[in-house]
Amino acid sequence: MAKVLMLTGDAAESLEVMYPYQRLLEEGYEVDIAAPSKKKLQFVVHDFVDGFDTYTEKPGYTWNADLAFSDVEPSDYAALVIPGGRAPEYIRNDADVQRIIRHFFGDDKPVAQLCHAGLALATAGVLQGRRTAAYPALEPDIRAAGAEFVDGGGVVDGVMVSARAWPDHPSWMREFVRILRERAPAGEQEPTVVA
Repeated sequence: MAKVLMLTGDAAESLEVMYPYQRLLEEGYEVDIAAPSKKKLQFVVHDFVDGFDTYTEKPGYTWNADLAFSDVEPSDYAALVIPGGRAPEYIRNDADVQRIIRHFFGDDKPVAQLCHAGLALATAGVLQGRRTAAYPALEPDIRAAGAEFVDGGGVVDGVMVSARAWPDHPSWMREFVRILRERAPAGEQEPTVVA
């Protein structure tokens, strides 16, 4: 069974982790979540409240990381997913995160990135000359990294698929799953036994 790696950490946006995680399981992929350490992660919910100039943050789901960034062997994985929230803001500085991201781009493997994930890609130095969506407030960061900012969902650049935030999930994952099916089919699934 093909494996997909997800890079995240505390304060990742709950929907941006759980939706692709479950969608890829549904497709038959094994999904591993890597974080700064192997521990229970605290996700958050970002939403807009009348009177606020930006999104608000509330506690979201908790979920166990399967492994630490330092334990990731990127060649074991067919594709990479980086959800948004605040996690990309601090995981981008981790040398292993940069190593992992560069592996996927260097080997031209499918990458799905969403919302604030562009910060991690910019730090890894892989956005130069690309087209990418991101949370709209990151447009200056994306341009400073040498990429063309696209205000859209399901933006495809080679085998990288990007989007602005969780409202773009349908177009984002539709394009990513299409590329995965072409480049890294899930493989045979074990038959489900009903007792």
